[in-house]
Amino acid sequence: MVDETNHSTHDHHKEKGMNNGGIVGGVYGMAFIGALIYYFTHAITFWAGVIGFIKALFWPAFLIYHLLEFLKM
Repeated sequence: MVDETNHSTHDHHKEKGMNNGGIVGGVYGMAFIGALIYYFTHAITFWAGVIGFIKALFWPAFLIYHLLEFLKM
């Protein structure tokens, strides 16, 4: 009977979309908002704002790429 209760609770958490990686998502979300504000405030034209939005989405990939390039890996 204990197994059924634990299994039921596990399914309930899974249905609500809960996971253990919440802190990483929160940090990425805060960094995304910060980058978005930075790029939008420095955008002179509409298209510069669009490019800024794209950069704000993908800045971690650029960061890791350049870090690995710098470390010659």
